[in-house]
Amino acid sequence: MADLPGDFWGGWITLITVTSLIGLGWLLYGVYFADGGESPAESTVWDENLREGSTPAPMWWFWLILALMVFSVIYLMLYPGLGTYRGALQWSQGGRLAESYALYGIEFDERRAEVAAAALEDLHADEAAMASARRVFTQNCAVCHGPEGGGQAATFPNLMDDDWQWGGEALQIEQTLRNGRQAVMPPLGVALGEDGVAQLVDYVVALASGEPADGLPGRTLFTTYCSACHGAEGTGNPILGGPNLTDQIWLYGGSEAAIAETINSGRNGVMPPFGERLDAAQLRLLLAWLTR
Repeated sequence: MADLPGDFWGGWITLITVTSLIGLGWLLYGVYFADGGESPAESTVWDENLREGSTPAPMWWFWLILALMVFSVIYLMLYPGLGTYRGALQWSQGGRLAESYALYGIEFDERRAEVAAAALEDLHADEAAMASARRVFTQNCAVCHGPEGGGQAATFPNLMDDDWQWGGEALQIEQTLRNGRQAVMPPLGVALGEDGVAQLVDYVVALASGEPADGLPGRTLFTTYCSACHGAEGTGNPILGGPNLTDQIWLYGGSEAAIAETINSGRNGVMPPFGERLDAAQLRLLLAWLTR
């Protein structure tokens, strides 16, 4: 995005600015120095003792306005303000930002490189690093996963337990952070029908509770429709993002009604990628905070 406007709008800005300064100068001259002509012989009188007069504006107004005009002209000569003219000092917001980044890099690049290469165990033991990691989480993740990472709205997963849909190893979590994830649970209501959905719900509920489930009619349906993603025994498949169905951890709710809704209508979860938004040090700190 350009720092300065294009030629068309730059020309209008210059014209309006110069015209305004000339108009203000002319007004100032007219108020203080222009000859107003002879006063009328009789002044208008209101309410018996209020007379129309010609008391001039105080002179300190003149000097104040003149000083501000001089300051404005000097400012417009030094800094951008007259359309596409960059000013004698060649100042720009983009240049100032680049300078700040350069100074920041000089001061912190070495420390950030150390953080990016540090072992997770060392970061866990570093209170200052973990405090920084907490801020990275708050700024980038808390809006979905909650301020403490406990998940929320029966939509965003809890990051504080040991249940990871795409794998809980440090490398797998890092891949999730860098590249994002796209989870898809297809809707099966049309294929299964009402009775099939009910049978599959009973089977999944039995799996999660640890009750014997092999003899349930939903076993065949599970093998046909679900085992490719969730595994033959429902223990999940991190490679495909198929969650473990044999525990009591549910993202969209573990009631029979919630499970039926998931099977009927499907679910779609999106974890956005942060590989370009966060640098190597920030990603390392975030990974340390999630694996602490």
